[in-house]
Amino acid sequence: MSEQVVPARRRTYRHGNLRQALLEAGLELARSGGPDAVVLREATRRAGVAPNAAYRHFADRDALVHEVSLAAMAALARTMEEEQAALPPADDPVRAARARFRAIGTGYLRFARTEPGLFRAAFFVPADMAEAEAGHSAGAGGRTPFQLLGAALDDLVGCGAMPAGRRAGAEFLVWSSVHGLAVLLIDGPLRGLEDSQADEAARMLIDLIERGL
Repeated sequence: MSEQVVPARRRTYRHGNLRQALLEAGLELARSGGPDAVVLREATRRAGVAPNAAYRHFADRDALVHEVSLAAMAALARTMEEEQAALPPADDPVRAARARFRAIGTGYLRFARTEPGLFRAAFFVPADMAEAEAGHSAGAGGRTPFQLLGAALDDLVGCGAMPAGRRAGAEFLVWSSVHGLAVLLIDGPLRGLEDSQADEAARMLIDLIERGL
């Protein structure tokens, strides 16, 4: 009787959702090394599939980086939402609106400091893919970080804490200021600050922005 031949075990396997597995691998690469660390071959290795399998879902590396960027932006939005959700109840509508506005900046800076690799990836989009699909970069509530900021500013106007005449374009100035501090803290000359010093810098900046609204 001939000896039964046992097929060699496959070194790769099929995923029920390979696209998602590759995206998760790309996010882990970005988390540890920023957008430059997102490489298709390494993503497929981590997903346990042959390198060519990735091209059924992503045309090239730029396509994967684009999806990682959108997912990282959505993670940023969720952190901002969590910061707002953690606020204690407030009976005063003005105080509540100000607290929600401050939570937007605090959450933004917290994400940058705790997830610098994903923060960098969130703002790294290939030039030919600059149009982001809002649904893919939104948080649990369906809003992107920019939309969350806009809603917080609208709340300030709605309760009388901010003059309506100052509302137009305010999100651009606020975002620029907070983003600038975030970059200084993770990549610039402020990256050596102690946590307590960084917290104080964040508080002072948000105070300054709030007084200027």
